[in-house]
Amino acid sequence: MKTRNIFLFAAVMLLLSACSGGKEEATKDASDEKPLVKVEKVDARDVAQVGEYTATVEPELINNISAASPNRISRILVDEGMRVSKGQQLVIMDDVNTSTYELQVDNAKASLANVQANYNRALELFKIGGGTRQSVEQMELQLSNARNALASAERTLRNVRENTVLVSPISGVVTARNYDPGDMTGTLPILTVARVQPVKIVINVSESDFPSIRMGMPASVTFDTYGDEKFEGHVTLISPTVDAQTRTFGLEITLPNSDSRILPGMFGRVSLDLGHAERVVVPDKAVVKQPGSGDHYVYVYKDGKVNYNRVTLGRRLGDAYELIDGVEPGAEVVVTGQTRLANGMEVSLAGKGK
Repeated sequence: MKTRNIFLFAAVMLLLSACSGGKEEATKDASDEKPLVKVEKVDARDVAQVGEYTATVEPELINNISAASPNRISRILVDEGMRVSKGQQLVIMDDVNTSTYELQVDNAKASLANVQANYNRALELFKIGGGTRQSVEQMELQLSNARNALASAERTLRNVRENTVLVSPISGVVTARNYDPGDMTGTLPILTVARVQPVKIVINVSESDFPSIRMGMPASVTFDTYGDEKFEGHVTLISPTVDAQTRTFGLEITLPNSDSRILPGMFGRVSLDLGHAERVVVPDKAVVKQPGSGDHYVYVYKDGKVNYNRVTLGRRLGDAYELIDGVEPGAEVVVTGQTRLANGMEVSLAGKGK
């Protein structure tokens, strides 16, 4: 019986040893296994360079409607959002002072007539030898002063009348109204009228794109309000200087807006055709975003190892990305299995064994 127990104990120990050895071997094999990845070869190809920018619509021209001097508002004939025509009456001011300036003009006319009569008499007397040249010259000076006084009074009256009835100098849209009837005018304009046919969009473009920009080049603009509908404009102004801090320059784009559908303040997206360039294009599944930052990278396979390459993305091209830099033409990039990788790690290629 004792011998039998001894043999049974030995058998159990051998079995446990064999199981332990198997687990250790399995663990060792698992730790030695290289990550399995799939790669694709990438090349450079001709890619259209499209500049994309965001901006806000601005009116082509803005006029502030104000009184020439402080006065009380009698009536405002338009409201914010209304369309107005050039020469249309907008505001009627209190005309309480108009009669005063009209009286000044009448007095200036009477004074001029009196001086003119005195001058005529002095001139006739001088011609017949009954007066002196000095008296004639004095009357000429008085006559000139009287004429200037009348011109000044008439000019003041015109200004007062223009200040009483304010008209729009342009056709456009009322974009602001700052007072109500009965208010005294202050520092703010009574109304603001904006010309919206055409409208303009100002964007900032990188100085690296300056050689591709030219006056009159077409621009395509979309607005969130109108979905994917495109509005065509053209470049009408190129800033002659570059901002030293942002390294950008201003660009003004004009849109005809004949139907007035585009309004000041709308958010727009501008696209400019900047030509073509040879760029490496990689599958979108090869691009990995670094957590916690805006950096992107691609694993490049070479000689059994992968290297971490930081890349600068260009345009998205369907299921691929244009790369500005980071990967050379002809390189093999990892498209699956990136989650297990680290820089410089040895890997196995799918379908090629370990």
